[in-house]
Amino acid sequence: MHLLYPIILAFGLMAAPVHAQTYDPSYPVCLQVWILSGSYIECRYTTMAQCRASASGRSAMCQENPYWTRPQGYGRPRPQRVY
Repeated sequence: MHLLYPIILAFGLMAAPVHAQTYDPSYPVCLQVWILSGSYIECRYTTMAQCRASASGRSAMCQENPYWTRPQGYGRPRPQRVY
């Protein structure tokens, strides 16, 4: 009987719900919002200014998306200085 409890516990933990990936790799800026029941992250902003406008007056914070991949040709490469 004592061996049955760890086995039941292991199956119970495996059946726990799994959350999908929070960060959308299509957008470079994410907004994290805190609410009474916890927090959530929405990545749907192309600039930090857009995100800040949405976060204004809320319990929220803008952050760079760690999973965003820069598209080819995005921005100009900086010239390297030769010393």
